[in-house]
Amino acid sequence: MTFSPSGARFIALAGAAVTIVALVGAIVAAVAIGEMTIPMTTVISAVTNGLGLTHVPLPRIEEAVIWDYRLSRALIAAFCGAGLALSGAILQSLLRNSLAEPYVLGISAGASTGAVSVMLLGIGAGSISLSAGAFCGAILAFVFVALLTGSRQTADRTILAGVAASQLFNALTSYIVSTSANAEQARSVMFWLLGSFSGVRWPDVTLAASVVATGLAVCIWHARALDAFTFGDDAARSLGIAVNRVRVLLLLVTALMTATMVSMVGAIGFVGLVIPHAARFVVGPGHLKLLPACALTGALFMVVADIVSRIIIAPQILPIGVVTALVGVPFFSIILYRARRMA
Repeated sequence: MTFSPSGARFIALAGAAVTIVALVGAIVAAVAIGEMTIPMTTVISAVTNGLGLTHVPLPRIEEAVIWDYRLSRALIAAFCGAGLALSGAILQSLLRNSLAEPYVLGISAGASTGAVSVMLLGIGAGSISLSAGAFCGAILAFVFVALLTGSRQTADRTILAGVAASQLFNALTSYIVSTSANAEQARSVMFWLLGSFSGVRWPDVTLAASVVATGLAVCIWHARALDAFTFGDDAARSLGIAVNRVRVLLLLVTALMTATMVSMVGAIGFVGLVIPHAARFVVGPGHLKLLPACALTGALFMVVADIVSRIIIAPQILPIGVVTALVGVPFFSIILYRARRMA
């Protein structure tokens, strides 16, 4: 069944509108759900009070929980999902590999090592320096994968290089934690490495929003180049694209988004794998539509995953990386099986 250009455009806009409404609803639900049950009307009033739109008198503790803790957590989850989904879409295009994503390629592991080095070895202080350390670690991991893969880049070879990078940087992270942290620090760091939104606050929201917005803008600006990369470097060069410059720029953007998210919430896997494939199935392979779809769908997925992590074994909170892995590993297995059959 085919649609006219105007019909396809209407369907795309309708899908985007539905996703945005679902995302807003998920954020509201994430703010309302928790150990302290808060009525939805109180949630809405607290948010509008915080935005300066209303001045409804509310219990101070409920307003503080909603505005200072739950809302910032929900927004970080949304930006984290958007950033990781965008990173996965970029890597799959640049590497022409349907299995590529920051976690599988070891980039998240490298970012974790950089962040833990800053956190425990005292290199700098504050969220910006933590993100810088994670960024350096992500770049090192990608360089390591590129050296192992070499010029003969295949899906299997790239994934094996990613596994090696993950093992190496996870081992380095474990060594740093074992030799430089006390028992309490080691416990908190290991839980953070599995993915946790519990420590995020409003300054983190500002940083995450700016990084993801910048990354999305740069990627959309190079959407035509990303379309060309899916057909190979020669096709991109024939269209007048500066292949090396654009590739380096987009890889740096990917590393920056991944490192920023890892420095805040730890290594969260498979979001960059699952979401681009799901979005591509709905809107097609064109990156001008695919990238915004990945950002919206990734944000929605992560907010819902955060809600699940808080209610599945309440009152305990399950690490968010466990929830995404429960979805991502079966999806990863299906893609790997299909790739082997097509080989």
